[in-house]
Amino acid sequence: MHLAFLRDYHEALVLALARTTPTLERGTVAERTGLTPQAVSKVLARLVEEGLLEPAGVRRPARGKPAAVYRLVPASRWAIGAHVTRRELRLVRTDLAGTVHTSTASPLPADFTPAELLDELAAGVTAMIDEHRMTTPELAGVGIGMIGPLDQSTGTVRGAHRLRHWHDVPLAELAGRRLGLPVIVDKDVTAGVTAEAWRRGTTFRDAALVVVDAGVGAGLWLGGAAHRGAHTNASEFGHAVVQLDGPRCACGRHGCLEAVHERAAGPAAAAAVLATGVVNLLQTLDLGHVVLGGADLLPHGELYRAAVEHAVRTQLPGADWLDVEVSLTSLGTDVVAAGAAMQVLDARYGLPDPARHRRSTVS
Repeated sequence: MHLAFLRDYHEALVLALARTTPTLERGTVAERTGLTPQAVSKVLARLVEEGLLEPAGVRRPARGKPAAVYRLVPASRWAIGAHVTRRELRLVRTDLAGTVHTSTASPLPADFTPAELLDELAAGVTAMIDEHRMTTPELAGVGIGMIGPLDQSTGTVRGAHRLRHWHDVPLAELAGRRLGLPVIVDKDVTAGVTAEAWRRGTTFRDAALVVVDAGVGAGLWLGGAAHRGAHTNASEFGHAVVQLDGPRCACGRHGCLEAVHERAAGPAAAAAVLATGVVNLLQTLDLGHVVLGGADLLPHGELYRAAVEHAVRTQLPGADWLDVEVSLTSLGTDVVAAGAAMQVLDARYGLPDPARHRRSTVS
């Protein structure tokens, strides 16, 4: 591995620990990360110099030498996250710890075009930057959680369901040029599950965030990382067929979970449909956590949560030993936008992707 990759990797390890620990000291960091004390000292010094950590006093043990203590400086870096739904654009501003400080929402025209979205995005981002006086390098960039299908590796929307004007649209490139900032585009649900993982820590290893918001999707977090699949188009959970003779779906098939759920007679019936889909997902992936969210689900959140929990207990074979935690997102309708912002911070200050590093050194 190149030295630059190792340096970034070590810094990301320490920052990830700092996000979940009130204070740090060299010995604890070495123990938790596996780095040598000498390496930890160098990393801490660099992070303090960059303003990402700051000294927080000295711990004086009963025996031994005093230890310098450090803590994260959340306000040292910011990111803006956007959630594009079929009805509105939601923007949030998060700090380096992933805390949401500002949240706004504005309506989008029906069947909006790329130009209409870019106009609304530019206006919202500019207003947020001006209001909070954010400048580079403090502002790391903008993340966009977008309706799929899309190619996350290039930031290209391939054919967003129910949006006629979104076929092979290079959204990341267009938005980056318009905003003059780094832009990352990912599926809305994948961005959302990233937010859940940031908040829940290392126990959140195999999980899904199921979102109902003018459609149904599920962001996947497998083996401690976002799962996007071979073509970065995983998470089309709503387009798994649950009724062979069911209603026609926007994707062109019949009986998709999304279509059956949409036509259910009332919230209780809709929750039962979604619960069956979640059990199918658990049968395939053996998840430990299922988090529920979305603007159309949260008004009936407890009903949905109870329905999914009941289905897991009664429909999942082996439920007596396949323990699954079912909960509602604590970020409300901000979960996707917050996750998109966290992806921007991850791109610069998170753990580097070894596969991406290998590709860049070969090309």
